Order: sequence, then structure tokens, then C-alpha cells
Amino acid sequence: MTLMHPAITGGLRLSGANLTFSSLASANLTGADMVFANLTYADLAYTNFATANLTGANLTGAALDGANLTGANLTDANLSGANLTDAKLSHAKLTPSKIGGGNVIRANLTGANLTGANLLGADLSGTKLVGVDYCHTVMPDGAANSSSC
Repeated sequence: MTLMHPAITGGLRLSGANLTFSSLASANLTGADMVFANLTYADLAYTNFATANLTGANLTGAALDGANLTGANLTDANLSGANLTDAKLSHAKLTPSKIGGGNVIRANLTGANLTGANLLGADLSGTKLVGVDYCHTVMPDGAANSSSC
């Protein structure tokens, strides 16, 4: 189901919305309020979520390849099995999000906060991890990283 045209502007209020299997590819959702939104298996490729509030959102299996999540709040979000290939997550708050089993290939996580995040099984190949905050973070191999506590 296609929900929006890519020209939709940001700042929308979609808290608690059920957008399972929706297509929001290339939409501009800058600053959107999407607290507890259900985006399970949604097509969100190249969508602009810069500074959006996705606290508690369910993004299980979502296609977020090339998405811009710069400065987004993903506190308690579930990104298990999501495709974040080439996504921009610099300065995003991912505390304590679940990213396990996801593809985070070539993503930019510069300055991201991964306190309490679970990355078990995630593929971080080629991902930029400069200045990332790790505290009680479960790394892809299952090891704990608390280097920023």
C-alpha cells in the first residue's frame, strides 16, 4: 500500500499509527512525531526522518536503505531485521534499541548514542562508527561494550 507521495513535507503527527507494510519511500518526514508507530515491514527507503521522534516505534523488517535518520530519536525502537544499508544515523539516539539481525552495511553512525542497544547478529560491514557512545551495548558478536560508560 502506498501511503504518501514523496513530496509530503515533514512535521507530521503519526504517533501510534499502524503503517505496517506501507510504502513511504522517499517521503520527507523531517521532524515527524511517530512515537509508538508500527512500521513493520514498511518500505522507508530514502525517506528523510531527520530529527523525527520514533520513540518506541516498531520498524521490524523495515526497508530503511539510504534513509536519513540524522538526529532522530529511536529510543526503545525495534529495528530487528531492518535493512539500514547506506542509512544516515549520525547523532541518532538508539537507546536501548534493538537492531539485532539487521543490515547496517555502510551506514553512518557518527556520534550516535547506542547506550543499551542490542546489535546481536547485525551486519556492520563498512559502517562509520566514529564517536559512538557505547554503554551496556550488546555488539554483533554478543560481546558487551561499555567503553563510554
